[in-house]
Order: sequence, then C-alpha cells, then structure tokens
Amino acid sequence: MKSLLLEIDGWYRRRLRMVIWKQRKRLKTRFQNLMKLGISKFQAMMFSNTRKGYWRTAKSSILQTSIDDEWLQMAGYLFFSPYYRSVRV
Repeated sequence: MKSLLLEIDGWYRRRLRMVIWKQRKRLKTRFQNLMKLGISKFQAMMFSNTRKGYWRTAKSSILQTSIDDEWLQMAGYLFFSPYYRSVRV
C-alpha cells in the first residue's frame, strides 16, 4: 500500500504542477512567477519561453524545485502518503 500511495502522490504532484503552469498562460506571467519563486533571471527567461508541453514541463527540474512539495502543502494541497504514515504508526 505504501508504494502505491507514493506512486499516486508523485503523479498527483506532477499533475498539480502542470495545472499551475497551464494557468499562467502568458510569457510575462510565467516569468514573473518564476522570479518570485527564486529562479534566476536568465533561467526564468529561458524556462518561461519553453515550447514543451505542459505535462513534460511539469516534470522538469526547474519547475520541481520552484514548486516543491512544501510549497504545495502551504498552498493547501493534501497528499496520501503523510496521512498513511500517521495512521500506520
């Protein structure tokens, strides 16, 4: 059960990152939000100009480090594996 929940959580986090990236439709909005998340200006400019699809972009290292698990939890998203660990103890 633990490995299944970890796999589902991984997919869920990637899907959330994809939706967040998709909501930022304009290049300027993507650039500004990446700068707010602590990405350097050069990397933010290059990454906001990407032509890759949303799903592929969600797996990229820059988006995973800027929108990390802590950020998602602070935004109010819940995940299965921490709950499972608290119940199984």
